[in-house]
Amino acid sequence: MELSSRPRRLRSNPNLRKMVRETRMDKSSLVYPMFVVEGRNIKEEIPSMYGQYRYSVDRMEEKLTELMDAGVTNVMLFGIPAHKDEAGSGAYAQDGIVQQGFRKAKEVCPQMYLIGDVCMCEYTSHGHCGVLRGQDVDNDQTLKLLAKTALSQVQAGADMVAPSDMMDGRVGAIRRMLDENHYENIPIMAYSVKFASSFYGPFRDAADSAPAFGDRKTYQMDYHNRREAIKEAMLDVAEGADILMVKPAMAYGDLIREVKDQTNLPMASYSVSGEYAMVKTTAAAGFIDEKRIMCEMAVSAYRAGTDIYITYFAKELAKCMEEGKIG
Repeated sequence: MELSSRPRRLRSNPNLRKMVRETRMDKSSLVYPMFVVEGRNIKEEIPSMYGQYRYSVDRMEEKLTELMDAGVTNVMLFGIPAHKDEAGSGAYAQDGIVQQGFRKAKEVCPQMYLIGDVCMCEYTSHGHCGVLRGQDVDNDQTLKLLAKTALSQVQAGADMVAPSDMMDGRVGAIRRMLDENHYENIPIMAYSVKFASSFYGPFRDAADSAPAFGDRKTYQMDYHNRREAIKEAMLDVAEGADILMVKPAMAYGDLIREVKDQTNLPMASYSVSGEYAMVKTTAAAGFIDEKRIMCEMAVSAYRAGTDIYITYFAKELAKCMEEGKIG
């Protein structure tokens, strides 16, 4: 048969398949989310996230060293305080748990790049992402506290801050606060397109951050909306974001691609707790191959346009990349 075009020619040899591969990944793009709790000698497994743990500050070094040994050099810290109040004061306290975590990480692993999740849901007694006015979050009052939170994290050692609250104007408020305090070179990775998603359930268990009433649909996005996602991303660009993020990752590849195509900023995506838990529990039941599914999910995010991949599988993916099984 006379065929001038035979796509299978480029699939005939494993070396050739790698040579013409369109999507390539590197360990330097991986970010591991890590939970830090108050107390001593704590390494506590998260029930809904098999294989993931909460660490006290004095036990952080073992995990950070494990990550560095695997080639994962970027960590995002989440703090879980012992005390919560309506104003979420632990989020911006100089001696808050996540601030302690940053100082310890800089001390024991100075080569690690540290990212601070800037939000208040872990710190408020009501579990919402800001201060309340009645039954709703007061957007503009919350901006002041988010800016204080970002500044306190940077002062404690964070190399980057990542606001995840979805308040209007928070990127601009944080940028002004950092610039006024001579941290103009600290980048902001904005959770620009963050949906009110059912994929977050295990995280709320891990961070003890479920809202005490209602939900977060008045500030996190409706997952039916595409144009709104672009609008949110463009607003963050205008306010000074350095990196944009889409969250969750797995079900939102279309928006990763669209935001990437319409902006000139690096793109992050967050493979969230629900994605991780689904893989782990289904693999434990023997229904899927965990490693292959994990790799396929990662490739789909990078193929969609991800430059930075935030994932609880960071160490495992780094190993697969090293072995040439992905990348």
